[in-house]
Amino acid sequence: MNVLERITKLQSIMKDENIDAYIVPSADYHQSEYVGEHFKARQFITGFTGSYGIAVITKNEAALWTDGRYLIRAKIELKDSNVKLFEMGTSSILTVEEYLESLIPDGGTLAFDGRVISINEGKNFNEKLSKKNIKIQYSLDLIDRIWENRPSLSKESAFLLDEKYSGESTNSKLKRLREFMREKGTNKHIIASLDDSCWLLNLRGKDVEFSPLALCYVIVTMDCVQLYIDNDKISDDINEKFKEDNIQIKPYNDIYEDVKKFSKDDVILLDPERINYALYNNIPGESLKVEADNPCVLWKAIKNDIEIENIKNAHIKDGIACTKFMYWLKNNIGKIEITEISASDKLEEFRKEQDGFLWPSFEPICAYKEHAAMMHYSSTKETNCSLHKEHLFLADTGGNYYEGSTDITRTFVLGPISDELKTHFTAVVRAMINLSKAKFLYGCKGYNLDVLARGPIWDLNLDYKCGTGHGVGYLLNIHEAPSGFRWYIVPSKHETHTLEAGMIITDEPGIYIENSHGIRIENEFVIRKGEENVFGKFMYMETITFAPIDLDGINKDEMNKDEKEFLNNYHKMVYNTIAPHLTGDEQNWLKIYTREI
Repeated sequence: MNVLERITKLQSIMKDENIDAYIVPSADYHQSEYVGEHFKARQFITGFTGSYGIAVITKNEAALWTDGRYLIRAKIELKDSNVKLFEMGTSSILTVEEYLESLIPDGGTLAFDGRVISINEGKNFNEKLSKKNIKIQYSLDLIDRIWENRPSLSKESAFLLDEKYSGESTNSKLKRLREFMREKGTNKHIIASLDDSCWLLNLRGKDVEFSPLALCYVIVTMDCVQLYIDNDKISDDINEKFKEDNIQIKPYNDIYEDVKKFSKDDVILLDPERINYALYNNIPGESLKVEADNPCVLWKAIKNDIEIENIKNAHIKDGIACTKFMYWLKNNIGKIEITEISASDKLEEFRKEQDGFLWPSFEPICAYKEHAAMMHYSSTKETNCSLHKEHLFLADTGGNYYEGSTDITRTFVLGPISDELKTHFTAVVRAMINLSKAKFLYGCKGYNLDVLARGPIWDLNLDYKCGTGHGVGYLLNIHEAPSGFRWYIVPSKHETHTLEAGMIITDEPGIYIENSHGIRIENEFVIRKGEENVFGKFMYMETITFAPIDLDGINKDEMNKDEKEFLNNYHKMVYNTIAPHLTGDEQNWLKIYTREI
């Protein structure tokens, strides 16, 4: 079936069930950003492959909302589908709630699978639509009825992350969590978010492509932990370790029945953004619910000293791979056939040579010329193109290592480029530098500092429709709450927490001109404590990404003295860190590409 046939079939079922609108989000049962193949229902029904978006199917039409990162891709992928496209976060555009309110009649019915909708989302729909007496059915997985040969849930085995990598034992983390629960007056805590569960138990898995996560739920009590997971994923060694911390294994889906058994004596700690609506509604009304942020979200974002040292080592390995790739690309472009996909594969080859490499940390974004204008472009057999000795090639990639996950973007100059491209390239480099060298008072949030990155780009009357940076998990999600850089607040992004020492965040401004080019330069840094005096506690960023920035794209006359000094010092650090791991020819080449300007 094509997209039109799928939508028509779904609408037929909706008519039989007397449903006026059906919501299909991007999430799995754990409100994940990136999901396993079984959960790609929104992609199945619309054909849109981006990771972020929400589809609404009504009796007569279909619509999709996504953000600026995916807008160009969505326009292309929805071209022949008759699915209406809306950009999230644009004031002149109908929100999902406004759209539903306008189309569902008084007393009508909205339906969705409550397992893929968060508590807050479910409550929001209920509140916004109640004035029209619209009923909500949250127990219908209608996509499953039409998705023939739907992929099954992953059966991949889980593994434990040794304490030499995690820096803290599961027992220690549980002690911290139980103390938090006592402070909140609760005796049970449900955790459904995969990265929080895996962080707490030092557990990792292979159930989501690229993200080292295991499908599971966790209920923490004051004396034990119930882990809901496919038992086949858990080896005897893991079982033995879990027994030490009184972690009991239960079947994955049993949690939905088990929460029904909670009593009036149970006080349940819930994070309404990270637990699904169906699970919430299964908890008896007599049990007291305390809604608060899961403390693990912040704890895991603030890396301990062992994690930070490990992550820096991972970035050295990644820097070696990226530098070798740049040398290979610069020396082979125009001499051998290179395509977007073969270049991506070559970069992965260099990563595989590094000790401790597991697999890529996200789907590679390797884009030539106008393809790079799509922020989250992914080359396919249909779109793959050859690279030539001209223009720009953008590579946004990363690796999962036992020492942590990396995320780096470099835009490479493959041949002669116009003055406009050089100006844009230089502005992006300046933008990245300006944020990297920021010194700020403790208490600042990402939106206080984002203008530092956007300034050189705004000066050109340009902007980019995404955040400037995101938190990075330790062998978990590559996009990690609760801090990031964006000048405006998007509640669903969970990126507005105070910048804390130990957080690792990306710095990745860009310029994207549709049908022409895209430029992004991305480093990661760790937030550090600086001097404390009568004016307050100062903070700064320590850069932990080690790879050359292509000097062929820079017009040094458009950089000020401080920016040149930062870049020269950065390149000196790159050379000193990476050169010892290269061949003689590679070292000589790197001297040229890390020279002072």
